[in-house]
Amino acid sequence: MEKTVDKVTSKKTFSDYLRLWFKWFLDPIAGFFLRLGFTPNMMTMLGLLGNTIGAFFLARGEMFTGGLFVLLMGPVDALDGTMARLRGEASDFGAFVDSVTDRYSELIIHGGLLYCFLKTDDTIGGLLVFVAAAGSVLVSYVKARAEGLGYEAKVGLLTRAERYIVLAPALLFSQLYIGLGIIAIFANITALQRIFYVRKNARTKKMKN
Repeated sequence: MEKTVDKVTSKKTFSDYLRLWFKWFLDPIAGFFLRLGFTPNMMTMLGLLGNTIGAFFLARGEMFTGGLFVLLMGPVDALDGTMARLRGEASDFGAFVDSVTDRYSELIIHGGLLYCFLKTDDTIGGLLVFVAAAGSVLVSYVKARAEGLGYEAKVGLLTRAERYIVLAPALLFSQLYIGLGIIAIFANITALQRIFYVRKNARTKKMKN
């Protein structure tokens, strides 16, 4: 007999609310790009390319220019899903590709910062980048692993939207220690929140069975 998993859902994240609040803004822009012939996957790749260019400037120590690219790519990252919805082509594979490229974008940005810190022998900055990157990856990994077990673990203080809101201004105003410190601490706290969320719901589910 095939084993079924009862999916346990969690509350909407800040990212979910942002999509609802800015639907009036994203839908017309997404429609405009669709009329130009862009596809959702093209927008996904455009976001990755833009963040890669931004990381190049960060690696050179040009934080303001790199920060501008990171800031501009935030809305671009949100457009692919909106475009897929408007075209009626939203799919699990599209969401998968979007999620993977988001992780690449974050790691590429952190890689650019790490290179800059290593080049200037800034040990503290390098450590902050490492811990921030590790926390960011763990937040996503814990969510993905939880979903594989049937739990929608989207809880936590610092999801990708919040990390973007923290990082972009920190780059623009050269407050790297503050921005990376916030991400390093609260991204890892978010990962722990999701772990405890799954643990709690797994215990509850076991008691019901």
